[in-house]
Amino acid sequence: QVQLVESGGGTVQAGGSLNLSCAASGRTSITFTNVWFRQAPGKEREFVALINWNGGRTVYGNSVKGRFTISKDNAKNTVYLQLHSLNPEDTAVYYCAATTRYVASTSSGQYPYWGQGTQVTVSS
Repeated sequence: QVQLVESGGGTVQAGGSLNLSCAASGRTSITFTNVWFRQAPGKEREFVALINWNGGRTVYGNSVKGRFTISKDNAKNTVYLQLHSLNPEDTAVYYCAATTRYVASTSSGQYPYWGQGTQVTVSS
């Protein structure tokens, strides 16, 4: 089993930045693909960003491309998401997720391990 814990959420004004972290514990020696999703009230869960096992490949959702950056430090078993140029439409609960399979999917169903989520609120 793998446990994921997000941190770094909070409230920020439009145009501001936040840095989210996702720390993994448990069977972290297994290679991961890591992703971030987000879900706003009344909306479906939305793919945000993906990073492959060695950090060599990243994929971003269209709504965050050019503003968010995903990275990872395998030595620390931690994945990061830098959020820049935030706007109120970015307000959501942000979840990190992972899989031990060699997949690069934007579908939430491909990821069996999930964190509890961290709230990001952007005020106008």
